[in-house]
Order: sequence, then structure tokens, then C-alpha cells
Amino acid sequence: MKKLKSFVALLGAMGMVASLGVGCSNNGTNKPTETAKEVTASASGENTETKAKDIKEFSMYIAMPGTEVPTDNRVYNKIAEKIGAKAKITWLTGQTAKESIGTMVAGGDYTDFIVGSDGTSMLIDAGALLPIDEYWDKYPNIKNYLSESDWNKVRSEDGHIYLIPQFGVVNGKDTQTYHNDEAFWIQIRVLEWAGYPTIKTVDEYFDLIAKYKEANPTMEGGLENIGFEMICDDWRYYSLENPPMFLAGYPNDGCCIVDPETLTAYNYNTTDIAKRYFNKLNEEYKKGIIDPECFTLNYDQYIAKISTGRVLGLVDQYWNFQTAEQSIETQGLYDNAYVPLALVMDEGTEPKWHSGYSLDVSNGLSVTTSCKDPEGAFQMIEDMLSQEMQTLVWWGEEGIDYMVGDDGIFYRTEEQRKKALDKEYIINERVDQAYSYFPHFVGMNPDGINAYAPAFQPGEYYDGQSDAKKKVMDAYGYKTFTEFVNEAGENSDWYPMWSYSNTFTADTPYGLAKVNMDEVKHEWLPKVIMSDDFQGAWDKYMSVLDERVDMKAYEDALTAEVRRRVDVAQGK
Repeated sequence: MKKLKSFVALLGAMGMVASLGVGCSNNGTNKPTETAKEVTASASGENTETKAKDIKEFSMYIAMPGTEVPTDNRVYNKIAEKIGAKAKITWLTGQTAKESIGTMVAGGDYTDFIVGSDGTSMLIDAGALLPIDEYWDKYPNIKNYLSESDWNKVRSEDGHIYLIPQFGVVNGKDTQTYHNDEAFWIQIRVLEWAGYPTIKTVDEYFDLIAKYKEANPTMEGGLENIGFEMICDDWRYYSLENPPMFLAGYPNDGCCIVDPETLTAYNYNTTDIAKRYFNKLNEEYKKGIIDPECFTLNYDQYIAKISTGRVLGLVDQYWNFQTAEQSIETQGLYDNAYVPLALVMDEGTEPKWHSGYSLDVSNGLSVTTSCKDPEGAFQMIEDMLSQEMQTLVWWGEEGIDYMVGDDGIFYRTEEQRKKALDKEYIINERVDQAYSYFPHFVGMNPDGINAYAPAFQPGEYYDGQSDAKKKVMDAYGYKTFTEFVNEAGENSDWYPMWSYSNTFTADTPYGLAKVNMDEVKHEWLPKVIMSDDFQGAWDKYMSVLDERVDMKAYEDALTAEVRRRVDVAQGK
């Protein structure tokens, strides 16, 4: 759920992927072309870099929290020199995505580029976005970025395409080396203290955290350890409400679980495993293991708390708290970094926390009707999809951020690896976090030789880890952090259903049901967890859910979409 990033590596990692040179499910015959400037320059022998006065600057709003790119950022300016364009990015602050986009829609004035997040449907309904399909014949990198069938998944009811998905477009093959998605996370120091045990169930997880906290109530220096953390702020409350889906052995469809035999979608909030899980949280809350402030923390406070290194365990998507882990390691608290665990409620259940890349068609990059130079804006997107720009964004500059061996394989020196962990370096010299909101590939670099980013390069990933991470991987006999969770299986034809439910509005019975259900869960799950009478609180929660939510309309709509997606995948 919410893979904006997915994944984004807003936080430093990101979503990814496709086939040699193009998007997910593409036939792989169209590789990204050179930028227009590269073609012209190579023909004339001229220098490919553009003078500062000739660089176009486009405004861009991303309805997600993020870090402003300094105007003197090294790679940011190198890209601008190469393609003659740059994006001046502003980020979401102090509002929800829907609130901020609603304000824009009301005023009718937009930035040149926009990533609407939860407000994307509002932008489309307001006629604020340019139809990409009316422009893309001039821009082959854009047109060939996805296959025709995948573009059709993005097509609106009026037949046009208004956004370009950025996440889950695989080039070549899946090269994931770490788990970027949701899991129960535990600090390395806890596993080391316990002798590196195998932990499979929720009971085993909380039992270990409780024992460690009892034996180690504080960190060195006296800061009190926190047993378990969640985030319940705005849309990020998935950390609170959706673990029962995973604990029952289902993948991250987010809004439902799907019976693969009957192709029927069900609400997982009322299942027996949901009740057992929240009963467990109730017990751990009473023991003092769960942070009592977790229900009121906003995102910045949550990240700040994890960044202290005192949180022993949490449940979250990695991309959502990765900046906090980076901060922990920057402080030298390497043993306080996290390991993902694919827990289940009952031993013997097959976990499905880790999935292969999936195309997120609910969101993307758009060019707005306020843009005075749409051709220039589309040309920037076109150029950003070239091999050279993909390498600059994700690897940096050759000789500064990475090296190239005689065999063409990219690698980093020890000094470059250490620098890559430095927060100031990431902010001032790299642009992979901000420019991840431009369309990009994951999996392989368009050169077909290297992984798209250093963290996914075979060998480079392990070599680039801290001694603490190497030690915990060695203890379990692993070389990557994906090995701590389940192996990614083949995604179902309908997966992920959150890409459908993210488009719901309150104008439909099923959309209204989702709004009401979200409100009920926001209100009642904290009460259930904190209650002195769990059974009484749970019964009241179920009663309110039944009274306020048209669950049949909700499940029927999801079931219809599941079956539609299966029919499309099977060519019916």
C-alpha cells in the first residue's frame, strides 16, 4: 500500500524495473535513445554541455514529504548541463496530499510538473493535466517506456493517458538485494544478543524484544530503549492496520485479501487472525513494549524517534523509514540498524511479505495545463530516460561517485561507499531521491550490464554494507537482506489491488465505504489496543464497522476488478 516511494527512495532506495531497454512486460526491442542534445552534438563534434543561461527551469510539485535539492547540488547541475533542463522541486509540507492538491485545483494554478499522490484523481477530474498520448509520438523514450498493455492500465475513461508511472518498471531482470517493502523489523543488536535465532511468528518476535528490553532497559548513555513502534499518521496508518493480511499468508494487495480459487476479494479487518493480532498488541501495550506515543506521532516525530537508535522493533515499509536508518548509521550506531522479518501468526503459514516489482498505475508524473512549454517539459522527461541520465541519477558521476572496471562493471571504492552513507553528500551531491519521481527503470541499467543502482549491483551490495550488517548476514549465511524474508514468487494477475483502491473517491458507494472504513479503523484500532477490556472494545469496533461501512459494496467492487484484471491478463 502506498508505494510511492514507492519507494521511493525518498528515502534512498526506491521501487524498480522491465526488459532490456524498456518497461515492464515490454518486448525489449526499444532501448532508450540518446538525448536530442547528444545526437546533435555527436554529429557536429560540439561540446554536449549547455551554458547555464540556456538551461530551462521547470517548476515541479511532489505531494509527498521530501528534501529540497540545493541549487548547487553537483549531479543536479551536471544533469542540467547535459540536457539543458532542470526541475525546481517543492514538496508537501503541513497538509495531506489531498488537501494540498485541493488547494491547487481550487485556484486553477499548477506547477509545470506534478506528482499528485492521493490527489491525482482530483487533478484528472479538474482537467489540470495534459494528455501524454497526444505528445508522445515525438518522444520515443516515453512512448516505449511501457508496453501497450501497461499503458492501457493507466488510460483514463476518456481514452487519454495523463500520468507516467515511475515505480515498478523493470528493465531486464529483478535485481533486488534488500527488502524495500513492509516487514516486522528488528535491530541487529537484539539478534546478536540472542545468538541469532530464527524468528517466524509474532509471538516469538515480541517475546525476544521483551526479553532484550528487560535485560537492556537503556542504550549506552542512558537513553531508554523503546520496544516496538508503529506509525498511525494519515495514510501511513497501514503500519497499524494491515499486518493481519501478511500474517495470514497473503501478499500486499493492501485493501483486501483475494481467494485465488474463487477470485473473490475480502476485507481482512474482521478475520480471526486480525482479532488475534490486535489482541497481541493489546497485551504488549499493557506490558509497556509498545510505544504509548505511537498513536499520536506525526511522520517527522516518528522518523526523529527511530533516528535516535532506541527503537528495538517496528512494522513498516522500509522506504518509509529508511532515512531514519541512514541517520542511525551516520551516528555510528551500526548495530542499531534493522533486519526485516517475514512473520506469520501461525508457524507453517507461507509468508508473502516480499513480492516482485509491480507497476503502480495509480500515480505518476504529469505535465499540467499551466506549463507554458509542454514540448520542453516532455523533452526533459524524454532525456531523463536516456541511458546516460539514468546512470547519472542512480550512480552519479564516473570517477567521483563510482568507478568502471575493464569489463564495464560499475563498482565503488571503499571511500566512495563511506561517502554514499553521508547525509550531507546525499543532499548536496546526489539527486537520486528527488529525481526518482521522474520515470525510471529498476532492475538493470539500460546498458544491460549493470544493475540500475549501486545497492542492487551483485557484490557491491554486500561489500558496501557496514561490518554490523555483514556480520548479521554472515551469521545467517546470507549475502543480501532479501534472504531474511520470503523469496518473491510470481505476482498474481490482479496484484496489487491497492493500485485500484487508491483511485476510489467518495462519489461511489464502494469509495464511500472505504472512506468510512478508514475513519472507523483510525478511531477504533488505537482504542482496541489500549483498552483494559479487549473483548469489549473489539466487539464495539466490529459493531461500528458493520453500522457505518457498506462492506458488500466495497468487496463487490474489488472482486469485480480482480476478475477484470484476470480477464485482461488472459486476453479475454
